[in-house]
Amino acid sequence: MISLANLLHNSDVISGLDATANELQVTGLQYDHRLIEPGNVFWAFSGAVADGRKFAKAAVERGAIAIVSDLEPLEPINIPWIRVSRGRNALAMASAEFYGHPDQQIAITGVTGTNGKTTITWILDSILRFAGRITALIGTVGYQVAGEQRKAVNTTPESLDLFKSLSELKAKGGTNITMEVSSHALALGRVHGVHFHTAVFTNLTRDHLDFHASMEEYFAAKSKLFEGSPSPLFAVINTDDEYGKKLRTSSSGEVYSYGIRSGDLRAENIDSSFHGLQFDVLFGEQRHRVKSSLVGEINVYNLLGAIGAARTLGIDWEVILEGIRQTAGVPGRFERVEAGQPFLVVVDYAHTDDALRNTIRVARKLLAASDKPGRVLTLFGCGGDRDRAKRPLMGMAAGEFSDFVVLTSDNPRSEDPLAIMNDALVGLRRFDTNHIVEPDRAKAIVKILNEAQPGDIVILAGKGHETYQVLKDETIPFSDKEVASKALERNGYKIIKEKKGAA
Repeated sequence: MISLANLLHNSDVISGLDATANELQVTGLQYDHRLIEPGNVFWAFSGAVADGRKFAKAAVERGAIAIVSDLEPLEPINIPWIRVSRGRNALAMASAEFYGHPDQQIAITGVTGTNGKTTITWILDSILRFAGRITALIGTVGYQVAGEQRKAVNTTPESLDLFKSLSELKAKGGTNITMEVSSHALALGRVHGVHFHTAVFTNLTRDHLDFHASMEEYFAAKSKLFEGSPSPLFAVINTDDEYGKKLRTSSSGEVYSYGIRSGDLRAENIDSSFHGLQFDVLFGEQRHRVKSSLVGEINVYNLLGAIGAARTLGIDWEVILEGIRQTAGVPGRFERVEAGQPFLVVVDYAHTDDALRNTIRVARKLLAASDKPGRVLTLFGCGGDRDRAKRPLMGMAAGEFSDFVVLTSDNPRSEDPLAIMNDALVGLRRFDTNHIVEPDRAKAIVKILNEAQPGDIVILAGKGHETYQVLKDETIPFSDKEVASKALERNGYKIIKEKKGAA
């Protein structure tokens, strides 16, 4: 336990922390009133969906001894109501205090940017585990703490959950945590005050402008990872990206730049095929050959980012290169669906115009290098309740670079799927690309697979690793990979593959 005074001594307290409240002994922290246990302190946020102050009385009934908020109570409460200037910042500082500052004892690598965060964290964690480290991995696909898998609620968890995971990792002898750091988390203060060993910047393209007012605001949020207090010890930055060139860091250690055209870590002699990637990485006078099962030139950047982060963590080149060789494919990132069919089917999380364009370009280059070049068939949709302006841009990306397009639904949320698709059609119809519109995503997947011919590449874009579809009134189970597998099986391809394996 810890006294409330010691818990909040680094927080900007405005009122409510009197002599009596100071001596209260705290058994735990919660921002979800349903999890309150006797002796806990409840953080009452006013969020986008619900106002936490509405649950103050319920928290008291469950045994809360104090409530912390950056707002006044909605009604009288018979326990201390501690006003702070910023609630999430106060939660971050209090969480660090409650768990004994594990962020200062575990090397934390934070990866931010629009695209590539998941892949870089996945590669780096693989390298660290090959090096014998006990690790944690936090991001979009899920959370893993010392080998234990957990469901991801947000790409970047609330500070309380992060510090709890850090404490658990430390107790299990852990040394490293690699995490995606979203712009939402940076803007909202979920990682406020966290001591990052290394910060990685991948790139910045249009996304999340439903949350950020402009690209400038979006970039400013990302920049907080590099300019914050405390600043990261090391920074690894993609300087082939225009925003990477603009990024300033207050890092007290080295700053590594990387890229294909520029950087301290630079790639040359790139060989990309259906079987993976090979390239030379140059670092000063050193040259090393990288071999990876990841596909597409875009993954050269992801591999360079992971290599740079590994170097800041003191990992030897031999271990890095072997760790990369042993890295399995990232779930939902150009992930193959194999059923013995004579064409390639991949699911990919691409849900911005830039990511979609990059994914289609990967397919184009693979086809150009193939003995039997075919077509690129792309299925995509746009999310509801999100930035409408990127929908026609996604339509343009699909139409410009694909040979055939199926426009469908992708997490419409509260919006009418047809209205969302009409927004995307504005861009898609700027090109003469053959296309069909099918709002039922399962039927759309069947239709695009039925269109595929030997040698083609079919891209199922948008959902990637996700196993659900968010509708207006419910969230239903849905996996592009499962739907595609079953459709291919109905077309007889699974049976063909099994017969070949038995021969």
